[in-house]
Amino acid sequence: MNTDLLIEILSEELPAIPFLKEEPYILEKWQKILKSNHLQADFEFFYTPRRLVLISRNFPLKQDDKEIEFFGPPVEIAYLNGGETLSKAGESFLKKCNTNEVQRIQKEGKEILYFSKKLQGKESRELLGEMIKEWLESLQFGKSMRWGDLQTSFIRPIRNLTALLGKEALKIELFGVQSSSCTFVHRDCGFAKKEFSTLQEYLEILKNNGVILDPKEREKKILQEMREIEKHYAVEVELDEELLSEVVAITEYPRAIYGTFDLKFLNLPKEVIITSMKENQRYFALYKNGNLHHGFIVVINSMSEEIDLIVKGNEKVLRARLSDAEFFYHNDLKKPLQSYDLSKISFVEGLGSIEDKILREKEIASYLLREEEKQEVLEAIEISKSDLLSEMVGEFPELQGIMGEYYALNEAKNGIPHRNVKIAKAIREQYLPNSEHSPLPSQRLSAFTALSYRLDTLMALFSVGKIPSGSKDPYALRRAGNAILKILQVYPIALCKEDLTKLSKHYQSFEVSKVWDFLLERMEGVLRINPSILRSVFLGREKDLGKMMQKALALNEVFESSNKESLISLFKRVANITKDTTSKEIERSLFQTPQEESVFAHLQEIKNQANQEIKAYIQALFALKNPLEDFFENVMVNVEDETIRENRKALIYEIYQMFLEVGDIKEIAG
Repeated sequence: MNTDLLIEILSEELPAIPFLKEEPYILEKWQKILKSNHLQADFEFFYTPRRLVLISRNFPLKQDDKEIEFFGPPVEIAYLNGGETLSKAGESFLKKCNTNEVQRIQKEGKEILYFSKKLQGKESRELLGEMIKEWLESLQFGKSMRWGDLQTSFIRPIRNLTALLGKEALKIELFGVQSSSCTFVHRDCGFAKKEFSTLQEYLEILKNNGVILDPKEREKKILQEMREIEKHYAVEVELDEELLSEVVAITEYPRAIYGTFDLKFLNLPKEVIITSMKENQRYFALYKNGNLHHGFIVVINSMSEEIDLIVKGNEKVLRARLSDAEFFYHNDLKKPLQSYDLSKISFVEGLGSIEDKILREKEIASYLLREEEKQEVLEAIEISKSDLLSEMVGEFPELQGIMGEYYALNEAKNGIPHRNVKIAKAIREQYLPNSEHSPLPSQRLSAFTALSYRLDTLMALFSVGKIPSGSKDPYALRRAGNAILKILQVYPIALCKEDLTKLSKHYQSFEVSKVWDFLLERMEGVLRINPSILRSVFLGREKDLGKMMQKALALNEVFESSNKESLISLFKRVANITKDTTSKEIERSLFQTPQEESVFAHLQEIKNQANQEIKAYIQALFALKNPLEDFFENVMVNVEDETIRENRKALIYEIYQMFLEVGDIKEIAG
């Protein structure tokens, strides 16, 4: 028999960001506990800023009964000398079954001892207390806290607990709180407890007292009200998905309202205004005719009718924030980027200061760059981290690079030497790409700046043993590796293992091969192609990272659009035949069959187009399939005549060698 089950954990306001990180796993953890307790049921998980709620409409009142079977030793082992006296093995089986009576059954042709018993399923009410406790203890929110004289901790103090099974309010005590069949509603509707006796009553109490329990419904309400504001004021909201999730998590009855700020603040960089609104106040920015608008949307958690008063309060707070930002910005503009002393900022223990890091980045750039490109890149790197000491970045660290661009543009406008738009953009884009879907640097100058930054970070940290391990990657080196590969994929910048070895002189002694292998490992995740294709390319002649990726992608594309199984079989045969062969000149005069002539002609055609695009080169190699199959069907390679035999092997070996320009064909698998 099944019934409703309501579990509500009511606490003080939960911090949104740590909660949202754990939220995707909360129901999954509860389902795991259900399974381990043999209580299967469909559940929904809901949350508001101060409650975690689990609801089932078909929860079993008890576990299913089950039969447990015990299979013992063979009878001849369970008894001594074939008699009725139990051996140690037999006694051990009876003890395990906690019985003196066992049966004998046939299993796999042998007579063995057997015992079965039926276990009555436990009542759900007996299990739920421990299950809820286990669930709460499994939740990982990062920091937790203790309150009162409790030794246990949770993300926030728990103030009320409800476990309602049908109409029965279960008696449970957790975190010093006794369960009860009551809840608290939106504070605008009162602070008194509201009692209920069924799940339906609970839901109606919340609905009628300012609590929208379902976060999806809260989000829907916010978005609808935003659309109404957009239409009324002819504006467009910049919908930040992370911010939307956060305001959903901190409201029980959300309402989107419109406010404005002084037009003069639009003279600030738009990123400053947007960041100040988002980080400090959780406001959504608005645009009008493609430009930042002097308005915002704030999502409040209130049922009050005094909207004007609420709007004025929010506008007043924002005015103060933007006034501070204006003060920081104008102070920063007075100080040249070149004047900041970056030796005061430590990079990582054992790796010196940010100034030291910049010197290493310049060494990398100097090594990788053509002479005509050097000056601008070195200028960009020289001032790339200066904004770290600016007042604005001190207030909003996420604006590093962005503010550097604005300050460099201001210096260019004021005629400071070696400042221009390209250098300013390189300062902003040095941190790109910074996520899976992030854009890449938009210009070659930025690409070199970003590549030098990431390469130094990777090699420097590897040199002091700070290498990612398992799931631990505190310095985001996997992201840095991905960024390096993505840049090289788009910008033709030569970088091979030998280059890393030469650059390693700027660091403490370390195994450069570890950095190289790390980058090769990251390539699979960046390209997302058949791993055997990558392995093939790694074992080929190409050693430049960017070209390796180009060849791997092209090889994968051609391979996937071909008859894979026949290609694999054919080219592995090529590899096996030439296993012990060395390169030697092919003597055309020794050909005895038209198939030899055909294969040779195809090879010459491919050689004559040596400068063709890589995909076309691979397609030409794969086009050898038909003449090769004809060759293997009609020509015997291992003939008695050594001269003919070795010449035929040399012909096949030439194919293998040409393929090595792309990859080792024998490594490819379907």
